[in-house]
Amino acid sequence: MDNTEIDRSEQDARLKTKMSRIKNKIIIMSGKGGVGKTTVAVNIAHALAASGLKVGILDTDIHGPNIAKMLGIEKKVLCGLDGGIVPVEVTPNLFAVSMALTGYNPDQPVIWRGPMKMGVIKQFLSDVIWGNLDYLIIDSPPGTGDEPLSVCQLIPDVTGAVIVTTPQDVAVLDARKTVLFAHQLNIPVLGVIENMSGLICPHCKKEIDLFKTGGGEKAARELKVPFLGKIPIEPEMVISGDDGKPYISGRKETKAALAINDIIKKIIKKNE
Repeated sequence: MDNTEIDRSEQDARLKTKMSRIKNKIIIMSGKGGVGKTTVAVNIAHALAASGLKVGILDTDIHGPNIAKMLGIEKKVLCGLDGGIVPVEVTPNLFAVSMALTGYNPDQPVIWRGPMKMGVIKQFLSDVIWGNLDYLIIDSPPGTGDEPLSVCQLIPDVTGAVIVTTPQDVAVLDARKTVLFAHQLNIPVLGVIENMSGLICPHCKKEIDLFKTGGGEKAARELKVPFLGKIPIEPEMVISGDDGKPYISGRKETKAALAINDIIKKIIKKNE
């Protein structure tokens, strides 16, 4: 066995050990971009942490890492120790890792082929010192390419995937592909979330079917996977994301916050 094989074997052992200390490993996926997957991932992670659980969130989008911006930690940098990489603390119960936290220039495109991206994702999984976590939320890039494939194949005992879509036919079509992608890799599908399901008018508070409604629920029913719920669009959700403050923080009675909390209850119940 040469040195490369020894190094790879040692890294695989570290990955297995690190992941064994995490109770639930959930991949947030989508068939296409622009459906609000990262917003959903950030708010789920933040709400789980706020409920007293210890949570990590891993951004595996190498080309467009947005989690740091949405959590308000984009100016922080990951620290390295002899034992590995220390994640950035967002709150006492929430920790984050992302390419955006490595000191790279956010205006500079990352022009990498698949093997390099897979190497970074594997390093995050094997070398980050998460410690004991109740949940690791993995925000995967859209589609069924290198990054989501690497995550699904590298992480042992994945708890399941959550598929985010919008009600539009095009988004639902791609979400169906993502569900089948998870099935082919033997990843349990925890459920489908229909995001942007209606716009809450900031003036009259009535709901407008901006992108139609019900497409995600119909797809979940046809594919025989759970439907976790609908999250409406609220203008404040966009503002909070840009300001680096998870929308659900400090909001309990809005329709979107209630929907997210209901989804989280379903996820926790499935993993009890």
